[in-house]
Amino acid sequence: MKNQITNALSDFFFEYETPRQVLVRNRRVGVVCRLIQLGVLAYIIGWVFIYEKGYQSTDTAVSSVFTKMKGVGYTNVSGSERVWDVADYVFPPQGDSSFVVMTNYIITEGQKMGKCPELKGKHNCNSDSDCEGGSFKRTGHGQMTGVCVEGTKTCEVLAWCPVEDDHNIPDPPLLMSAENYTLFIKNSVTFPLFGVTRSNLVEGIDADYISKCLHDPKKAPLCPIFRLGDIVKLSGFSFETIARVGGAIGIVVDWTCNLDVDVKHCKPQYNFHGLYGNPAETDKARASVGYNFRYAKHYMEDKIQKRTLLKVFGIRFDIIVQSLARKFDIIPTLTAIGSGVGIFGVATVVCDLVLLYLLPKREFYKNMKFKYTDTHTQQDSESLGLDTSVYYTLEANARQAQGTDQSNDPDSEAGSTETEVSKVRDSSVFVEH
Repeated sequence: MKNQITNALSDFFFEYETPRQVLVRNRRVGVVCRLIQLGVLAYIIGWVFIYEKGYQSTDTAVSSVFTKMKGVGYTNVSGSERVWDVADYVFPPQGDSSFVVMTNYIITEGQKMGKCPELKGKHNCNSDSDCEGGSFKRTGHGQMTGVCVEGTKTCEVLAWCPVEDDHNIPDPPLLMSAENYTLFIKNSVTFPLFGVTRSNLVEGIDADYISKCLHDPKKAPLCPIFRLGDIVKLSGFSFETIARVGGAIGIVVDWTCNLDVDVKHCKPQYNFHGLYGNPAETDKARASVGYNFRYAKHYMEDKIQKRTLLKVFGIRFDIIVQSLARKFDIIPTLTAIGSGVGIFGVATVVCDLVLLYLLPKREFYKNMKFKYTDTHTQQDSESLGLDTSVYYTLEANARQAQGTDQSNDPDSEAGSTETEVSKVRDSSVFVEH
């Protein structure tokens, strides 16, 4: 018992098993195998390593964005002149990554709380019974009092009077001068995994350069100062069209960096996307266009609270930071290589299927590939008075001798199991005599 355990442990620790391989000389199968291996190799090198950079680890950035607008606008509405500066046309004023620049507006001045008729088309009526007192309508301006005003044939409401009339949008836009406003973007990113921090004010972008430059995709791609008219044009829209009723534009700051090279090559790229709609469509083709909102400035006059209401049409700018940094890492490299080596096994599986199930001489290849053990074989070895291992050795020698005598045709079916067994028997008889 002790010897058996010792032998078992010895066999486990000091013996190595290797799979049996059969060399098949068949041109069709060989070509299929090499083509599959070549395809797998092209996939690993071309796609995994070159295109997908499978040898690098990746990280996304923690980002911060600061913006500042500059420019002055001028309007003259019905003889009323006004100058608009940054505090008037930018909402909100804190310099966030998302803000609105006013390009057109409808102003209603001197509103105060009281009773007045609704606009035509809002609450039309023929008698007081058509105006339900104390009720509201979603598109109305206030609470109905239950009175139908004869002059306008609309319901009377308790609201800020006079009510706003926004049916006629100024055309051309009142603040076309916004086309020449400038936007300054300051962006910093940090890649925590690699400990790298970068700013869009890269090497060579100093105060003197910023004071003179204006962003151009070809001539000055790193300049962080943008003209609003150029942004709208690069996003695919006409400034006059989008300024009339407003819209939305996305400014993408793209940080795609390869940190295997010098970090100074990690620089941003700016892309512009119109979120307003499809520039090829007409306004009539869209159910709802533009971007607008209202805000009011309240004040006291003769101890009466009043307000100036503005319906603002503007361009909403959303600054989106997109980042991806890569750097060599041994772990993903080994993982990619290991998966590639595993995929090479596909060639073996396909070729085995072709050999064993598709070729005309598949039975011959099955005899070469598989070794069968059954009671018939055991009885043959016992009848010859041979040990099973000796029997298989003689059988293998017989197969080898037969293979030498056969023609060079790899698809030949000569050497069937019965012939090989008979030769083994002859060999064993010769050994006994």
